[in-house]
Amino acid sequence: MTTYSEDSDGKFIPASQRPDGTWRKARRVKDGYVPQEEVPLYESKGKIFAKKPLLPVGMCPVVAQKAKEQREKEQKRQQNIPGLLVLNKNAGAKAKAQKPTNPGAKKPPEKKSSPPATHATLEDVTKQLTDVQLDQDPAKKLKKLRRKIREIDVIEAKLKSGELKNPEKDQLDKVARKMDITREIAMLESQASTTQ
Repeated sequence: MTTYSEDSDGKFIPASQRPDGTWRKARRVKDGYVPQEEVPLYESKGKIFAKKPLLPVGMCPVVAQKAKEQREKEQKRQQNIPGLLVLNKNAGAKAKAQKPTNPGAKKPPEKKSSPPATHATLEDVTKQLTDVQLDQDPAKKLKKLRRKIREIDVIEAKLKSGELKNPEKDQLDKVARKMDITREIAMLESQASTTQ
């Protein structure tokens, strides 16, 4: 910190010697001046917010740490399965929150949640997903399958001519599925002829 000296003209920073031996001149200081070294560093709101304690005022850090560990254990135990449709994620939290804190108090009649209702909604969702898959336009599907057959024919022609010496695995799989695709095309064509 810089020390100021005062004389009849006002405050000034006295002359001082640099490490190399030369002298700095005395400098006048206006009232209210704060030297650059003493100006507090600017901190953005984000930095200030990050420095604040994460716990509510008065909460014991030990209790908060135990609660956090318990939450993590619960999450590990109930890890999500990829592709699983979770309908009621907060059901366990709501059930815990509804427990009365006063054991002597009269318990209100509990509403029974019906498990068949969740099964019904799950069935509805799966039915909607299958409907979306089945409702795909047969003409579009037929066009897509015919394009696949053309691609397979091109691959077969290249194999026969020797142009394609080392076919990739997916190319061989395509050629192997040719019969299945032709059956599916025939089935779609027969369905299209019966609907017309």
